[in-house]
Amino acid sequence: MKEGSIVPRRGNVPKREILPDPMYNSVLVTKLINSVMLDGKKGVAQKVVYDAFDIIKEKTGKEPLDAFTEAMNNIMPSLEVKARRVGGATYQVPMEVRPERRQTLGLRWLTGYARKRSEKTMKERLAGEIMDACNNTGAAVKKREDTHKMAESNKAFAHFRW
Repeated sequence: MKEGSIVPRRGNVPKREILPDPMYNSVLVTKLINSVMLDGKKGVAQKVVYDAFDIIKEKTGKEPLDAFTEAMNNIMPSLEVKARRVGGATYQVPMEVRPERRQTLGLRWLTGYARKRSEKTMKERLAGEIMDACNNTGAAVKKREDTHKMAESNKAFAHFRW
């Protein structure tokens, strides 16, 4: 490690300010662009996201930002399970998800499952996944349901929370 580089052992690392995107003036859209971005190619990612939003507007007639916000609300989990070792046994302990992490997980699942879709281009895949999530269907929404189901079935271990 270089001389003078500061690695915090304790305490929090300051969050970098994320600027709202130029087209929709939304921080959430910027986060989506950053999530879609590969190899630091932000221009390509912006084009993919904006084209996907155009497809959404064309197909649903809704305002793309509203559709995206609704989709995110349908994807973001409120509960998750975390592994916790107690006396040699590992328990899946249900936990509430912090708002920041809810958003991060929602975006991660949205882009992850959009990439796995069968449409030809990424803009079509992303638009499809957002529209599905808007209608409470699609892989990302299923992931949230599964996560909630896991938390529900492990409710008995909730007293192991720390």
